[in-house]
Amino acid sequence: MAASPKTQKTAGQGRKASGSKEKDSGSARKASSAKQKTTAGSARKTSGAKQKTAAGSAQKAGTAARRGATGAKPKASGAAGAKPKASGATGAKPKASGATGAKPKASTASKKASSGSKQQASAGSRRGTDAKQEKGIYVYGVLPADIELASEMTGVGDPAGQVRIIRSDGLAALVSEVDVSKPLGSPEDLAAHQQIVDGTAAEVPVLPARFGAVLPSEEAVAEDLLAPNEDEFHDALSELDGRAQYVVKGRYVEKAVLREVLSENRQAARLASKIRGADPDATRDARIKLGQIINDVVTAKRHKDTHALGNAMEGHCVASVVREPTHELDAAHVAFLVKTDEESEVEQVVEDLARDWEGRIEVRLLGPMAAYDFVGSVVPEG
Repeated sequence: MAASPKTQKTAGQGRKASGSKEKDSGSARKASSAKQKTTAGSARKTSGAKQKTAAGSAQKAGTAARRGATGAKPKASGAAGAKPKASGATGAKPKASGATGAKPKASTASKKASSGSKQQASAGSRRGTDAKQEKGIYVYGVLPADIELASEMTGVGDPAGQVRIIRSDGLAALVSEVDVSKPLGSPEDLAAHQQIVDGTAAEVPVLPARFGAVLPSEEAVAEDLLAPNEDEFHDALSELDGRAQYVVKGRYVEKAVLREVLSENRQAARLASKIRGADPDATRDARIKLGQIINDVVTAKRHKDTHALGNAMEGHCVASVVREPTHELDAAHVAFLVKTDEESEVEQVVEDLARDWEGRIEVRLLGPMAAYDFVGSVVPEG
């Protein structure tokens, strides 16, 4: 795509900080990674030409798509040093008899000193080679090649390297250098990875890499990741152009949902009455049975409320993926692929739904973020 300076986008100015905007219970709480503008954003798109696609979703890279609440679930697949020889110690020459014996000793000492110097130099060379081998290239994601960094920013690791771009055949990888001898996974590392990837996705299409994806060199990024997957990555990025992921998560208010269960299920109400104030050991079986009933009823409610969320979002998303519950009180957990210019409509839908569910379900809206649920990771495990 040709560069068009007149239509430059600054992704860094669109980065949203996670948890920056949360509303009280009863209305949609926005835990967005894209509301607070920062100067440490990600990338700037230098092309004004956008490829519009009518297809409903992005392709999945490496992971199976899950059941969607609305729309189709698309898929996109996604990715010595030389050993210097140490100089050997020079052996001492046999002593000669007579007065000339002193000279061989001096010569031997000189050779030993020379040999030791060579050994030290060789060891230093090995240490230098080993130090180079400790470095790796951390990959955040794959983007179109017509982007540039909006500002300087540091990535993951200690010390944190400067984020930069590696280009190859119309594609670009967002990377930074890391010391692979030091483990990654600190809260700072996780936050940096998320902010860089999601901040980029708020402005330009990005195929995210999993956290901790490290390749041995820049050449490996270009030759082993970008070049072999050029067509596949191009197609997936084309599908994501002008789109980003949002996640809607609802959680039942415990007391409210228990009241619903007991009012709607007579058997549950009888068991609850039976065990109230009774000896726990004597009512053990009744307690187990009540727990099973509550779990089954909540599961049925979760399906119903997830369907209601899907219906409410119909016409406002390109595709959706229902996530598995992470808590027994989860009411709905759905990822939506949304056109980036429809953020306000999505917020309104979620706020309306939260108002209908007030006192029963607490709702949060997260995003925009990278399309994790629709394209998977461009760098596979292992």
